[in-house]
Amino acid sequence: MSDSAPTIQTTCVLCREPEGIFLTPIVLPQVRERMSVRREYHTDTPKAPDFLVGLRSHTVWEKTPVKLFCTVAGSPTPIVKWFELDSVILSQTSCHDLKLLFQLQCSNIKQQNSKCVHVCVDTLLKPSRWVEMSVGGGAAKLTFPHLNKDDEGLYTLRIWTKDGTTEHSAYLFVKDAAPSVVGAPGSPMDVTVSDVNKDYVLVSWKPPNTTNEPLITGYFVDRRKSGTKDWVQCNGSPVKVCKLPVDGLTEGASYHFRVRAVNSAGISLPSRMSSGVTAAEVESDVEVYVTLLEPPTEVHATEINRAYVVLSWKPPSLRGRAPLWYLIEKSEGNSNLWQRVNTGVQIRSPRYAIFDLDVKKACRFRIIAVNKYGPSEPSEPSDLIQKVDPHATVPIPSAPGQVIASRNTKTSAFVQWDPPKNLSNLMGYYVDCCVVGSKVWTPCNHRPYKHTRFVVHGLIPGETYIFRVQAVNAYGLSEESQESAPLFIDAALTAPSAPYGITLLSCDGSSMTLAWKRPKNTGGTRITSYYVDKREAGSLNWKEVSHSPATSRVYKVENLTAGVFYEFKVQAGNLAGVGLPSEPSKAFACEEWTMPEPGPTYDLSFWEVRDHSLLLQWRAPVYSGASPVTGYFVEMAKKGSSDFVTVNAEPITGLETGAWYVFKVRAVNVAGKGKASDVSDAVCAKALPDIKEIECGVDEETGDIFLSFEASEISEHSKFTWSKSYKEISESNRASVSTVGRRSRLTFVNPDKEDLGIYSVAVSDTDGLSSSHTITEEGMVCPFWFVPVSNTLSKLNYEVLEKGHVRFWLQVQKMSSAASYRFIVNDKEVTSGEGHKISHNASTGLIQMTIEHFTRANEGTYTLQIHDGKAKNQSSLVLVGDGESLLFCFHHVEIAFIFIYFYLFCLGPHFSEYLTFHVNDDCTVMLVCKLANVKKETTFMWFKDDEEITLDVAPNPMSGTCALPIPLFSRKDQGVYKAVLGDDRGKDTSVLASEYCVLVAGSSASELMLQCTPEGIRLQCYMKYYTEEMKTSWFHKESKIASSEKMRIGGTSEMAWMQICEPTDKEKGHYSIEIHDGKSSHTRSFDLSGQVHGTGMCIHLPKCLFSLSSVDRGRVVGGLPDVVTIMEYKTLSLTCTVWGDPKPEVTWFKNEQEVLSDDHNQISFESGKFASLTIKNVTVEDSGKYSINVRNKYGGEFVEITVSVYKQGEELKSGSTVYPP
Repeated sequence: MSDSAPTIQTTCVLCREPEGIFLTPIVLPQVRERMSVRREYHTDTPKAPDFLVGLRSHTVWEKTPVKLFCTVAGSPTPIVKWFELDSVILSQTSCHDLKLLFQLQCSNIKQQNSKCVHVCVDTLLKPSRWVEMSVGGGAAKLTFPHLNKDDEGLYTLRIWTKDGTTEHSAYLFVKDAAPSVVGAPGSPMDVTVSDVNKDYVLVSWKPPNTTNEPLITGYFVDRRKSGTKDWVQCNGSPVKVCKLPVDGLTEGASYHFRVRAVNSAGISLPSRMSSGVTAAEVESDVEVYVTLLEPPTEVHATEINRAYVVLSWKPPSLRGRAPLWYLIEKSEGNSNLWQRVNTGVQIRSPRYAIFDLDVKKACRFRIIAVNKYGPSEPSEPSDLIQKVDPHATVPIPSAPGQVIASRNTKTSAFVQWDPPKNLSNLMGYYVDCCVVGSKVWTPCNHRPYKHTRFVVHGLIPGETYIFRVQAVNAYGLSEESQESAPLFIDAALTAPSAPYGITLLSCDGSSMTLAWKRPKNTGGTRITSYYVDKREAGSLNWKEVSHSPATSRVYKVENLTAGVFYEFKVQAGNLAGVGLPSEPSKAFACEEWTMPEPGPTYDLSFWEVRDHSLLLQWRAPVYSGASPVTGYFVEMAKKGSSDFVTVNAEPITGLETGAWYVFKVRAVNVAGKGKASDVSDAVCAKALPDIKEIECGVDEETGDIFLSFEASEISEHSKFTWSKSYKEISESNRASVSTVGRRSRLTFVNPDKEDLGIYSVAVSDTDGLSSSHTITEEGMVCPFWFVPVSNTLSKLNYEVLEKGHVRFWLQVQKMSSAASYRFIVNDKEVTSGEGHKISHNASTGLIQMTIEHFTRANEGTYTLQIHDGKAKNQSSLVLVGDGESLLFCFHHVEIAFIFIYFYLFCLGPHFSEYLTFHVNDDCTVMLVCKLANVKKETTFMWFKDDEEITLDVAPNPMSGTCALPIPLFSRKDQGVYKAVLGDDRGKDTSVLASEYCVLVAGSSASELMLQCTPEGIRLQCYMKYYTEEMKTSWFHKESKIASSEKMRIGGTSEMAWMQICEPTDKEKGHYSIEIHDGKSSHTRSFDLSGQVHGTGMCIHLPKCLFSLSSVDRGRVVGGLPDVVTIMEYKTLSLTCTVWGDPKPEVTWFKNEQEVLSDDHNQISFESGKFASLTIKNVTVEDSGKYSINVRNKYGGEFVEITVSVYKQGEELKSGSTVYPP
């Protein structure tokens, strides 16, 4: 008999007893039965303690009793002790809210033994305004009537049946609602209220994820009395930590709280409001006859951070019935000079938040209790308390460690990471993902997740992702972790399933050629090998046919004995291992094939499966018989039927939607029909979900004609195969194939009628994903594609009819029914109506417009624009004079971005070259045009947005060229520029939109240079002219950099710069700036690979770069608030002190637009120190984001202020600052 202890799986016993966890050893009957078969020991034989029945872990609802039991043995009788170890947060594999760890220890003189057990406690949901539950009709339903991010998490349904319990779980993801302002943060969540007193509570919350938004700068807390609808803001300026003490509450009143996050773009939507709390005294001991109060005790700080300090104390033990309040006094250092803190504020709770403490001074505090009979003696002073320095390092967690992503399913990934070294009261983690190459990060969870592993759902099959993680606590989010290695999204790798359908293709008497079908489950990766075994029929011993595996599904087995019957089996292998073997094949006779008919076809596969059709493909027989194969017969039957019918159609049509079919194929030669293939797998005539067809189009940049196909899903090794007439297309001078991700494109190089035909594409390693498209001359994608350009479009003509009617017409060689067109006369579209009749004939391609009673008022430029598919065509003429003189000044044909211009100059002044632009070396934009057929009386005028431009020197049309200089081109110069030329013979107009006149200043950019500043490191690029409106992009290791507190991006009139604040090793690497203009981009690079220390210095840089004093650069010394709230029609003065050597330049901005001094906005800069912006009679339109830019040659600083103007009569938010008029 074995001495090993039997294992018995115990059950959880739920007891109707007072709440708690009961730990009781119980011996069940089945335990006694097993104990009876154990070896008997004499009582005097010492034996170490042993657990006959061990402890078992339990999962229970909260507030539910549970019993833990086990059976122990030993000689002498063991001493049993129970221990409750520290409660721990969820383990990496758990999904519960709390895990309790218990230990049972048994010992005697022989030895000591112990067992541990976990008790996991789930939070039991109850019906509330946020959750509704219903059970009935065989279904259990959980409804969220007001879904919010607070509801995100893992939900478990536990069902009790007579056979035990069953659980079903699902993780609910809740995305942020669309923000009210673009770029504003998501709303905070999990707002809770604690430390409730008479007039004081502590509100705390969790911060939102900021994947793409600017960093959060603070939070506003609002409160609302129960039964009212008005929310009142509790704090005047944003608080930077995720908790705020709120005082001044009404005793006995019930309140709800909510929180809003603030960043540089705006304010978030409010969070879900908290549960209602009533401001009331926690302790209620009352002494009736007490009049003189004892002093409070235990004065200490319960909260110390950069925003405030919360004092807490113990009320007098004997208080009486009289109302009680408190006075607070402070003393700097250890002096005995005490001064009142809460002047004018009556404190009724033993808590008080102090916001205005000096950071540099430590203070002691004492409390005096007061009632109607008088004050008590002061309490004992507290220890020295000092507010946290706002410039000190914020106690946020460090970045999480290594992130590892692995496959999970076709649409999900399993991500795990190492916790940060500095936890700092961790709330959880945020996980982000990014498609490789997109540089766009997407949040994977919207509520902090407590564990270090997470399943990311909703990923696109066939895409490659990278992942990163941030840790979260009350002070904000940590730095991002390092990115994970790229992960291709597909099912987790497993060994493949068994091949099947082993077929004999040919036999010569000493060898057999076999084929088989690929496993239905490849294991998520490519099959790399097949292992073939053989045996003689009737034998039990299998032998390998070769020491090396086969690499394809057709294999020739050598060295066989003629006349013997053989059986075969095949195993497939991939990166995960070797799968199960196939079923043994039929017994094949090793006899030479001599029949004249072909052997069987094989490898039947289905493509382009749709609701009523499919395409069947197969491979030609290995044995062709006595003559070549001349054709094939395809036979079809419904699944389960033996009635096969011949269907020789390509593709096979007329199928019944949803029906299952099987097929077989016979090859034919001169001798007749050959052997039939094995019956195919059954296929359902139903299109795959989310299937997409081939799209045809014209590349808008190159004009190339292409066919494009996007696969709904692919595997890591999938390939796109393009075919014409179902023959694979190889790279040639007629077409090229390009594939990126799940999209593949076939581009025609020189399309003509030879390219007409059937095109198809198939995607390997999928469930037959494929599509086809037929291009015919009658059904082309665009009627202009395969015809010569010169014959596509006739010029716009006119003819004078009787009764003063004039007809304008144009004829297109081909025109589809979907074509659209419009007539434009003198820059205005004309529609068919009174005086104008417009019509077209699609069969003849004729488009015409007739004008009744043509007069001089109808003179001008006539244009016809045609849009058919993606082809755009246009023709224009200018009709001047009596209606019989015609000037063709411009004829423009655009087909696939091929331009042909016709200029016919007959009468009147006109432009020989229309408006163009270039940029001089001094960065002046020059608008230039050339004139023809002018005379002394000809006039020339410039317009911008239909307003005439007056130049110091009037244009001279007789010179033949006119130019408009625009120095230092910027956003304010954007618009529509027009040149108008005319005299008594007529006029002509040329228009240019300045959105194409992008400043070409990038070519003057210097190489990137590095400068060390007091904040860290600055990379700067000098150029002849620069504004922050120019299209510049900064990159670090090929990743685009967005401006933030860590990486500040800006510039002056002569350079662009990027400031790296407090650089660390993470900021090492290759940096570059791209400066874009209308024609090209210019890149400048710098390799920051030296040693970077926490001081912000690079030890390999010249020492002179570090000698720059912090007082040299332009900066704001102080005086500006972060947020300003002011009533309309008051006067707002934003004043600050600036510094710099040499004296800095000061510029004010509103919503990134420069503010100019006028009667409404008055700007002053006095003594080189005091800068101010005064706004008179502010209105709601003056609300916005203001900023001041202080710069000199050594650099500068941006400071932002958010101004909010509210209307008269609106309630002023608590704590807001009102500026006097």
